[in-house]
Amino acid sequence: MFKKVLIANRGEIALRIHRACKEMGISTVAVHSTADSYAMHVRLADESVCIGPPSAAESYLNVPAILSAATLTGADAIHPGYGFLSENANFARIVEEHGMAFIGPTSDSIATMGDKVAAKDAMRATGVPVVPGSLGAVESVADASRIAGEIGYPVIVKAASGGGGRGMKVVEHEADIETAFKMASREAESNFGDATVYIEKYLAHPRHVEVQVIGDSQGNAVHLFERDCSLQRKHQKVLEEAPCPVLDDATREKIGTICAEATAKMNYRSAGTFEFLYENGEFFFIEMNTRVQVEHPITEMICNFDIVAEMIRIAAGAKLSITQEDVVMEGHAIECRINAEDPVSFAPSPGLIEEYHAPGGLGVRVDSALYAGYRIPPYYDSLVAKLIVHGRNRDEAIMRLRRSLGEMAVSGISTTIPLHQRLVDNPSFAAADYDIHWLESFVETS
Repeated sequence: MFKKVLIANRGEIALRIHRACKEMGISTVAVHSTADSYAMHVRLADESVCIGPPSAAESYLNVPAILSAATLTGADAIHPGYGFLSENANFARIVEEHGMAFIGPTSDSIATMGDKVAAKDAMRATGVPVVPGSLGAVESVADASRIAGEIGYPVIVKAASGGGGRGMKVVEHEADIETAFKMASREAESNFGDATVYIEKYLAHPRHVEVQVIGDSQGNAVHLFERDCSLQRKHQKVLEEAPCPVLDDATREKIGTICAEATAKMNYRSAGTFEFLYENGEFFFIEMNTRVQVEHPITEMICNFDIVAEMIRIAAGAKLSITQEDVVMEGHAIECRINAEDPVSFAPSPGLIEEYHAPGGLGVRVDSALYAGYRIPPYYDSLVAKLIVHGRNRDEAIMRLRRSLGEMAVSGISTTIPLHQRLVDNPSFAAADYDIHWLESFVETS
């Protein structure tokens, strides 16, 4: 087992990794920017190293600085968390070339799944259902027009190296395909340095359902059931729940088994997530995330299993500690992402935390690095806390969530807690009657 792990991240995920390490008897090193000198993970870690100024490009994305910190402190492994360098294949390769373990998938897996065209090819090869679309990159307007006609409108043009909604254009009619193709290519080149695009069938009212898997690259893999992440705003998740409230047990077992078998076939190492669009009883693969997810706690709650600790064990060379028969789903869990934003305008709200009170009680978990007196810097993602609740069933989880949101107190800044309170009181949410477009309409009309 590792003796010392460097945490190449910040905020609540850095604290989450620190906690897992300490429970395993592993020392931790926190790297941080000057803006995060007083962050909770920095205060709690066994050692800390400042790696640069506030800009992420000069600190949390600064590979030489991170590797220097790891070398100087004698770390034998690096956990990247999510975001920043977590899905950077080059970073994973360099870490291992420097004689340290990368706590995550291999660089080859990251590279393959980071290319959405290559990822779809890999899924087809392993039997995972994919969205109808181009078999590879689309090179010209003529090809785009032909493929879109074969699939049938509406279609969506997507950047192969994209994410976060950039480089994506929905096309309703043939007359618009040329403009959409050119705009998506330009956005892809501008945002990702890669103009490659592909085309898929556009599903009008799907849910976003993702399957959590974990493998050890030694032929062993399991699924940890699924999450419904349909409640999104501008392609960013706001609230997630596990399991998906509209799947029956047979469907759940079928898609979980397909994903676990694919994970084993690919010799995939560490935690990963298969993301699907789900509509009219069918699953369509969209991408695989080769990292731990923001919403991993709801899976941990329904499976009673520590995903982050397992990532560490596997990176140290251990075999998967569980079999599929060991994975038992119990109850229902919901996660609210609490952001430092105005709950109506969504304008960022960095600043000093004057008071902070986290809710508690049975089945309540808060993953947050907040504390009274902490100043939220303006330079990074606005996520400041994750409120996770677990109940024996969905109704109990919703009641517990409503109570917990009422208890949670953060003063000095604006947060999205009021938005979540409106959500849990909405009849459509209570009935699980929503899709990936529902929240946008809810925000506009509420």
